[in-house]
Amino acid sequence: MTATFRLTLAQLNATVGDFAGNAALAKQAHAAGAAAGTDLVMLPEMFLTGYQTQDLGRRRAFVAEAQRWVERLAQECADGPALGIGAPALHGAELFNAYYILSGGQISSVIRKQILPNDDVFDEKRIYAAADPQGPVSIAGVRLGLQICEDAWHEGPTETLEESGAEILLVPNGSPYHRDKRDVRMNHMIARSVESGLPVVYLNMVGGQDDQIFDGGSFVLNLHGEVAAELPVFEEAIRHVTFEQGADGWRCLPTERESIPDAWEQDYHAMVVGLRDYLAKSGFGQVVLGLSGGIDSALVATIAADAFGPENVHCVMLPSEYTSAHSLEDAAGVAKALGARLDTIPISGPRAAVTEALAPLMVGTTPDVTEENIQSRLRGLLLMAVSNKFGAMLLTTGNKSEVAVGYATIYGDMAGGYNPIKDLYKTRVFETCRWRNANHRPWMKAPAGEVIPPRVIDKPPSAELRPDQKDEDSLPPYDVLDDILERLVDRAESVDDVIAAGHDAQTVERIQHLVFINEWKRYQSAPGARLTPGAFWLDRRYPMVNRWRDRPGSGA
Repeated sequence: MTATFRLTLAQLNATVGDFAGNAALAKQAHAAGAAAGTDLVMLPEMFLTGYQTQDLGRRRAFVAEAQRWVERLAQECADGPALGIGAPALHGAELFNAYYILSGGQISSVIRKQILPNDDVFDEKRIYAAADPQGPVSIAGVRLGLQICEDAWHEGPTETLEESGAEILLVPNGSPYHRDKRDVRMNHMIARSVESGLPVVYLNMVGGQDDQIFDGGSFVLNLHGEVAAELPVFEEAIRHVTFEQGADGWRCLPTERESIPDAWEQDYHAMVVGLRDYLAKSGFGQVVLGLSGGIDSALVATIAADAFGPENVHCVMLPSEYTSAHSLEDAAGVAKALGARLDTIPISGPRAAVTEALAPLMVGTTPDVTEENIQSRLRGLLLMAVSNKFGAMLLTTGNKSEVAVGYATIYGDMAGGYNPIKDLYKTRVFETCRWRNANHRPWMKAPAGEVIPPRVIDKPPSAELRPDQKDEDSLPPYDVLDDILERLVDRAESVDDVIAAGHDAQTVERIQHLVFINEWKRYQSAPGARLTPGAFWLDRRYPMVNRWRDRPGSGA
């Protein structure tokens, strides 16, 4: 009779600090595994605490509570398959990112993470100690090599497990999304499989946590990188897989493989999930936003409607004398197409009151950006009042191009609790709107079809804070600006590199200067969905006060 090993993959959505809720999800997965007759139910890295815990992990009370829940889960899941779950482990004075195997009412094994990531959004060396090499664990007679996330991105831990007799490699992960991340993961896991000659089970969590979105997309590889199973991206899933032992070792029997969407769909889904979970895990079920008739707010309204349903999206138009008739019509068109509520609150009255109050101080001065920013700040004040009164979170709508160069008003249009498009350059905003108009998926709660009128996409962008204002009065064309920004910010290229790519030297230096002098604004900006490895927050950490500039010819 052929030997088999049954495994349940639980690609689920944990919430940081919700021990009871996360444990309940673990028990549901365990029950599903028991019903399917599996040998092990596998949950992702740090699932019991949620991920990332950041400095919560440095609080002894938090770690102690996690330990109590691990012991409680062991008892409550005593019958049926073994349960694998990530949680911190305190050993003496050292804290580890750990993975527990619970079996027969006991903690049967504790695997500790060896290689701690300390780049991009990770700062694990601040929280955890690095473990020594460890061998495999035995479950149902099979020797399983467990590698917690980063350990599987390096050859050493895999080599140790292979030499220690591991038969299948299991990799529980908390790997956040960025564009094209799946290809990076797949390449690393194929390398580990080829090097070891072992099948690899890669299990990732799913859901949003602050700016990070975990995209799931778990998979199983047989020898030579053959994909035997693939779970969906951005959606929870529980999948049972069966391994059979043959002459060349263990092999996963092929099972259902989900199709992997392209980068446009994945980015959009990430923004929807990021917004949905940030609000839901914070206790909000409704949003409010200023709908200007422009493309950015139209896209944010659409993302919100897809995340929560149009009935939970409150749009507010706040016109001034500079607001065009087209903008009023376009805002109404977006709200109508989505099925969202739209109210209009003119700012002329409040603006007149502020102008009168400031008149004694402003006498003899010439109107400038000060008066423009008053309009934006009045809008922020009014929108925050709506948010406070009705308990809806205010969304801010600045794209990455604006956030990068400070083309936004602090305490004005930057006011809000979350920004879904914070990591989306303006040129991608245009294309994302076109993509959403042409595509609809079951996870979208807003209507299908052309929800963003073409005129909103095609008209020249404008803040409409003075007569005939256009964004390109103050900034280079967005295709030029975004290429410069992507090179300076996302790729950290030198000024010389950007000039060599064909850009005007004076323009490049000006954009670099704008990026640096607006760090202080970004420190106070709302969080938003991370789509790239060059997102503003943990990916990019620069001082607010900084006089250094990269000059042409510096030799960098």
